[in-house]
Amino acid sequence: MRDRLAAAGDAPYSAALRAVTKSGPRRLQLMEGRVNLNAPFTGRTTETTEQYTEDVVITNQKVYRRATGTHGPWQEFPASAAKGGVPTDRLPQYVRLMLGHGASVQQDGEPMRVSARLTPKDIESVDRAVGRNLRPATAIDADAWVDNEGRVVRVRQKIHFASDPDIEATITFTDFKNAVPVDAPAAS
Repeated sequence: MRDRLAAAGDAPYSAALRAVTKSGPRRLQLMEGRVNLNAPFTGRTTETTEQYTEDVVITNQKVYRRATGTHGPWQEFPASAAKGGVPTDRLPQYVRLMLGHGASVQQDGEPMRVSARLTPKDIESVDRAVGRNLRPATAIDADAWVDNEGRVVRVRQKIHFASDPDIEATITFTDFKNAVPVDAPAAS
């Protein structure tokens, strides 16, 4: 697996993203769009929860959000404050972290699957903000699928808590293309 990751190109590229976060059978969030990888995580997505649907623009410095279909002002947040529970801009390092923590590697075909149990502190060694976001968790059962070109094409985390129900987050990357430019949205 390390050879596969090492052979991956280091040029930035984009991918279609679909991210689903669930607690039991209940979907908490769905994010879909196109993002840049192998570079600072940037892109354009739509985020849907039970309460809202928002358009999201992620730039190097800021994340912009506003309700889908509206033309009002965009809400701005520092990019670092918008990170979730998967170190999306450090996926190869995340898989290497898993390998360093006794991961099992399953090669039943393509893509190869890597599985490991991690803690928030482990993840903090790859991405401080993501590790901090996961601090309430007691453990994270992580799976990553790596294609024959060394790209991480899917990540699933089952996040366990001492007293709250588990949360499962799955991110899938498809339709790989050249990186796309992402600029701050025009003021409305």
